[in-house]
Amino acid sequence: MRIEPIHARYPWRGESRQAVGEAGVDLAALVAEDAAVVERGVERVVWALEDGAVGDSHDIDRIELLSYPVARVLVSLVDEHVLTRKYAEAEAATAFERFTADFADTTEFKSASKPRLTLRELLAEFDLSGSVRAADGTVGDGSAVVSDGASREFHVEVGTYLDLVADQRGDEWRLVNRALADGEVLVDGEELLTLLRQAVRHRVDDGLPLSVPETIADELAEEAENLRERLSELDLTRDIDTVVPELFPPCMKHLLDQVQQGDHLEHHSRFAIASFLTSIGMTTDEIVDIFEVNPGFGEEATRYQVDHIRGATSPTDYSPPACATMQSYGDCIGKDEICKDEINESHPLNYYEHQLDEAEEDDLTDWREAREDGDGESEDPEDGEAEDAEDGEAEDAEA
Repeated sequence: MRIEPIHARYPWRGESRQAVGEAGVDLAALVAEDAAVVERGVERVVWALEDGAVGDSHDIDRIELLSYPVARVLVSLVDEHVLTRKYAEAEAATAFERFTADFADTTEFKSASKPRLTLRELLAEFDLSGSVRAADGTVGDGSAVVSDGASREFHVEVGTYLDLVADQRGDEWRLVNRALADGEVLVDGEELLTLLRQAVRHRVDDGLPLSVPETIADELAEEAENLRERLSELDLTRDIDTVVPELFPPCMKHLLDQVQQGDHLEHHSRFAIASFLTSIGMTTDEIVDIFEVNPGFGEEATRYQVDHIRGATSPTDYSPPACATMQSYGDCIGKDEICKDEINESHPLNYYEHQLDEAEEDDLTDWREAREDGDGESEDPEDGEAEDAEDGEAEDAEA
């Protein structure tokens, strides 16, 4: 099988991997000898970090296709949860843009230089042909998924639907809010495209981080280190709108407990917990209320310090300290198994994002709603016992 333009356009497809295999590519030799492929691989990751896509395709199909496995190796060498997530999302975003354009183009593709992926092929790629069917009984090439503002309807088997919406945020995706009949969920064409985007993201994310042979790691050591530096310089935490103290890393749980118990905190500890709370979406008023029980509390001074940390009264929006800094100041308390996972050990926000990713969407929705109820007083989604969703675990505060 020779490398075709469509392989370069959709490098995560099984057919594309097969083309790489049949070309007899030696990855160790490739990263040592082909600077253009490595450069494009680095570019994919940098674009993912900074733009949420993987950039324009290289003019040479071979370079474009082979840059994909190189990018995956680079992401694995850096081995940061936030980078892995950003990279998978970026590859999926680029794929979504491309296959949406393919489906919308109804012209005949006669030239191999203008590859087109059909809806039927994309469904087959993820073994979805038997679990997704069009309401009108046809699937076709996808050209009429969304046409002239009108969206076709599709039936998706409920198991498949739940797999693909596991990472989707928003009440509209909850099964309770969907039309469900005979074990199938009704979606429109635009929603189907979103689900297929998620399928791509899962495909790209699968297996990351890879186990990288030492010879390849040595060749890419400089590129990996440069990516780590870029990562450290960027604020890559997503806009978190969910405050769930139960999911905080142990260090932040400990500091929050100390605050709530009225213990005196050193300046570095106060900065760590305040910057963490601003980063996950808490308002200045909410944080001031938390610190009110602390010895020597002054509302005006506390408000000024929190606003300064969040960048409201300063040119810098401060992020919480990394794990290494927390350890050096003695604020790293009670490491758990997640902390010991290298993916999450580098930063408390990595830990928290990991926990949010693992949490059930229904629980997150309940926690959001609980936090929005008057002054944070609400019913726990599990057992109905009153908790303070803003200030942490109320039972600890009241003890």
